[in-house]
Amino acid sequence: MSETRRTILDGVGNTSLIALRHIVPANGTRILLKMENENPTGSMKDRMALAMIEAAEADGRLEPGGPVVEYTGGSTGVSLSLVCAVKGYPLDIVTSDAFAREKLDHMRLLGARLHIVPSDGGRMTEKLTKDMIEKARIIAAEKGSFWTDQMKNRDQIVAYHRMADEIWNQTEGRIDGFVQSVGTAASLRGIAEGLRRHDDRIGITAVEPAESAVLSGGPSGAHKIDGIGAGYVVPLWENSLADGIEKVSTEEAMAMAFRLAREEGLFAGTSTGANVIAALRLAERLGPDATVVTVMCDTGMKYLKTFGARLEADDRS
Repeated sequence: MSETRRTILDGVGNTSLIALRHIVPANGTRILLKMENENPTGSMKDRMALAMIEAAEADGRLEPGGPVVEYTGGSTGVSLSLVCAVKGYPLDIVTSDAFAREKLDHMRLLGARLHIVPSDGGRMTEKLTKDMIEKARIIAAEKGSFWTDQMKNRDQIVAYHRMADEIWNQTEGRIDGFVQSVGTAASLRGIAEGLRRHDDRIGITAVEPAESAVLSGGPSGAHKIDGIGAGYVVPLWENSLADGIEKVSTEEAMAMAFRLAREEGLFAGTSTGANVIAALRLAERLGPDATVVTVMCDTGMKYLKTFGARLEADDRS
């Protein structure tokens, strides 16, 4: 008989690992997808939100019933909204109209108070990221809130060390490469560190938007891949984290998200599309006996309106 969970937060982590069957490289390299959509809010960010809050509870930075604030493109905000709802913390979220409406609605439904920072035509830019950070700083100062400050918060990295251990155990140590897109860089950093503790020969590939390839030394630009590509080199990033960086455009990421749905039955967001594009590129450089792991960052249910608008536009063209 299965054990009854105390709260929904007990459902964070221990997600499945599945092999792509149709979207595969010609050379036979195996690509496995870590199904982070199985977390309670449908996103890998549940792991880091819970880790940040629990660390602050443990050392007294967050007292019972104390206010919390964060800036976010959506998934972190939804995850924090869930954690704070369960634990009883009032939450202010600084976000923008640049991000999926479904995510904003989800945060509100979970009880968060939203502060919307206008974007430049619905695009993610460096200025928008920094405007959101400044707004969160002001709210934290005015309310005395605990500011999770995801771009700098190292408490979240332990959550991704655990995720790395899950991947290692699920592959039984047969993993040659790991691919992950970069937002705060915490997931790439934590998983890379965790995997390299098991085997330092595992190749790590970072993914960023081609339109704003700042990690590759390019100029800051605007893109529409939710959750990644802040527009500047984020504090948790270190060049030593990755053996290579792949640049994927918004158009490529969107097209792959649609392919995953239609060919694999996997309904994911654009960051997952970018991950799979980069994983296929890495796979082509590896031998036929290799295994590459990447991440299904979240569920496509968070982007229904965005994807629906794209489908309608395609139908008209």
